Amino acid sequence: MSRTLVIGDIHGGLKAVVQVLERAKVTSDDILIFLGDYVDGWSQSPEVLDFLIDLSNKQKCIFIRGNHDELVLDWLEDRHEHLNEEMWFKHGGKATVDAYKNVSVTQKEKHIQFLKSLKNYHLDEMNRLFVHAGFTNMNGVTLEYFPKMLYWDRTLWEMALCLDENMDKNSAIYPKRFKIYSEIYIGHSPLSKTERVDPEFKNTVWNLDTGAAFKGALTIMDVDTKDFWQSDVLSSLYPDEMGRN
Repeated sequence: MSRTLVIGDIHGGLKAVVQVLERAKVTSDDILIFLGDYVDGWSQSPEVLDFLIDLSNKQKCIFIRGNHDELVLDWLEDRHEHLNEEMWFKHGGKATVDAYKNVSVTQKEKHIQFLKSLKNYHLDEMNRLFVHAGFTNMNGVTLEYFPKMLYWDRTLWEMALCLDENMDKNSAIYPKRFKIYSEIYIGHSPLSKTERVDPEFKNTVWNLDTGAAFKGALTIMDVDTKDFWQSDVLSSLYPDEMGRN
């Protein structure tokens, strides 16, 4: 039976991707939705992209764009005017640059085409939204005035955390953003940077960023049953590296 599985932020941790797919017993019948940030952090960003490209030839995969994916695309295409390299290096970019030193021009071009093909969001037939960060338009993602907010915004998750879960959804002050979709799946805002944590649900929003860029684990979840599986913490998979710590 086919499952729909959603995967949180990877940040160059190929070993974690392989682990969670094995632990979830993923088959070619399953649909995989990746929430973005495939790169920046651990040392295998190019290998992650190679793996995902190959995986998409074997089964249905939906790849959402993350903010770090856009940063790496800017770098690969020499758009340095859009890239604050000092800030990027502090947040995982240096590991990516180092990892690309031995990557061929041909392979880089494949990665560029993959990064360009990423989707800003995905809506399924059950009105479930999958987006990297969030959205700011009260009428939803299709009317977002600033598309970059779909992979940079943090206010959706901040609002979900602050909102009283007992508030009547028919209340005049209940945020309209939480009424549009049956569920929203995001990454981008790490739930912890120091330890393993479970994915968190608040006011229709599931946050799947369980800190794989730092000292957390990578998470994969079955969106129908809410069963989930996690990798080992990334700092144990890459003991000689710093990731984004």
